[in-house]
Amino acid sequence: MIVVRLLIQTVVLALKQIWANKVRAMLTTLGIIIGVVAVVVLAAAGQGFKTFILDEFATLGANKVWIFPRMPDDQRDRFSFRQIRLTIEQIDALMPAAPSLAAITPVMQINETVQAGERVQQFVSISGVRPSWHDIEDRSVVQGRALMEVDEEERRQVCLVNDKAIEELSLPADPSGTTILVDGRRFLIVGVVETKAVSPMFGGNEAQTEVFIPFRTGEMIRPRPRLYAIATTKAPELFVDAKEEVRAQLRRMRELKPEDPDTFGVEAIEQVINQFSKVATGITVFIAGVVSISLLVGGIGIMNIMLVSVSERTREIGLRKAVGAQPVVILLQFLVEAITLCLAGCIVGLAIGMGGVALMRMATESPVAKAEAPMWSLMLSVGFSAVTGVVFGMFPAIKAARLDPIEALRHE
Repeated sequence: MIVVRLLIQTVVLALKQIWANKVRAMLTTLGIIIGVVAVVVLAAAGQGFKTFILDEFATLGANKVWIFPRMPDDQRDRFSFRQIRLTIEQIDALMPAAPSLAAITPVMQINETVQAGERVQQFVSISGVRPSWHDIEDRSVVQGRALMEVDEEERRQVCLVNDKAIEELSLPADPSGTTILVDGRRFLIVGVVETKAVSPMFGGNEAQTEVFIPFRTGEMIRPRPRLYAIATTKAPELFVDAKEEVRAQLRRMRELKPEDPDTFGVEAIEQVINQFSKVATGITVFIAGVVSISLLVGGIGIMNIMLVSVSERTREIGLRKAVGAQPVVILLQFLVEAITLCLAGCIVGLAIGMGGVALMRMATESPVAKAEAPMWSLMLSVGFSAVTGVVFGMFPAIKAARLDPIEALRHE
């Protein structure tokens, strides 16, 4: 009880000293305040930006996989486009060889002239896909029907358009049953597919006219097209297994030797997310380390002002020792005062920092609109402030505790 009462009295005395020198205390704790505000605001902004990026990734599908031809950087003279291009036989062989895949579709993407009545649109994106494309890309049909297996098998000249095509080609509100010309070929519109917005960070921009046709019908327009494939895994965590299964099958079909590099790429959003998370964590740690320098500078300011305080209160220390105060009590008094000063600055910094976080959250269109101060930033601020008070308050406290009472009473 005596120790608790002494500690309470010491804290109260420290608060009185701070209040008696308000301006000096405020200037002294300025470094601590700035450091805490920087830690909280930057950590919250980093967390908000990370959440924004991960949300953008999520719109592309966490279990989606892209398989595409890729020329090895250091083997350009050795491989030709004919050797690296994906063929429909290679894509069709992937599902049986890759049990981790749930679905796959080859994608043929070409640009052709599209005409509807008198309206002509050039360089329109025409995608040849299979019916599984709807589930893989999560693109639902809002009017009419989806592409079906019979369209693929019979190479029907049918197509889907997006809502932007209705606007740019002046089609009826429900264009199902309307015909358009694609590269001079007549196609019957059977449905309207939703336009899926893609973030600008992934190359997305203003929605444009899109036309989707059965893959085998597309082969009649472009017999040897450039292909890539989109697949989904049965679960996001199966990407590594799927990648190895796809890689083994493609290397076998392409007759690549063990020393030969891959002439294709297999990428997934899950992989990119993991890489981004590691980079974001590293950046956050770096930022926390940089702004902690401000807390260190603030600690030096605390030590300086405590040394001044010891010098100003030398006679008081001598008097207290003369009436029986133990050195440990004097040391505790100044040490607690330094810690209290740091924690007071920390509280002010936390209040300002949380205010800054609230302002960021008000900017709903900003990438940091979901800013949230992580618990580690608050704990770091409080912990670092307390440690700063102990470390930088110890030297002035020891100096005060070692003062000779006779010499201290003689001090002018």
